[in-house]
Amino acid sequence: MDVTFREVQYIRRVWWVMLLVVGIAALMWWGFWQQIILGRPWGSNPASDWMMWLLWLFIGIGLPLFFWMMKLIVEVRPDGVSIRYYPLTRRLIPYDQIAQVTAREYSPLKEYGGWGIRGIPSKSQKMAYNISGKEGVELTLGDGRTVMLGSQKAPELALAIDLQRQA
Repeated sequence: MDVTFREVQYIRRVWWVMLLVVGIAALMWWGFWQQIILGRPWGSNPASDWMMWLLWLFIGIGLPLFFWMMKLIVEVRPDGVSIRYYPLTRRLIPYDQIAQVTAREYSPLKEYGGWGIRGIPSKSQKMAYNISGKEGVELTLGDGRTVMLGSQKAPELALAIDLQRQA
């Protein structure tokens, strides 16, 4: 498929998120080391050994891997604007559903409650897909709902969408 614009943003480049994730994982590794390797129950109300194994696998290993893999991919394609928040969700917005395209600065915390995937596509009036920063492209859909796409290249993304809509 012919992609006229593609932007990939990685959550691992957001240092404070990765610091938090690594800190939580390190705590789990410490607990695993204490309880499973050294045989000392960890904490005042320790989990069973099998539970410690599960916690270590999911939080100590799985959580950092999950955040390392997470990325936002926005593509402008002939069939519409493709949004993929890997590995969680994907969405295609056809051009005939887009009434207006606006590159703008926005406040992720004030307008959407933070970063990530905000809102439910079929139910929310305002939806956002973002990783970091405060610039993006707002798509106003024909039914009045809006979708904000966080972007480090907002003017280029807006132009690419407008050019494809006119083609």
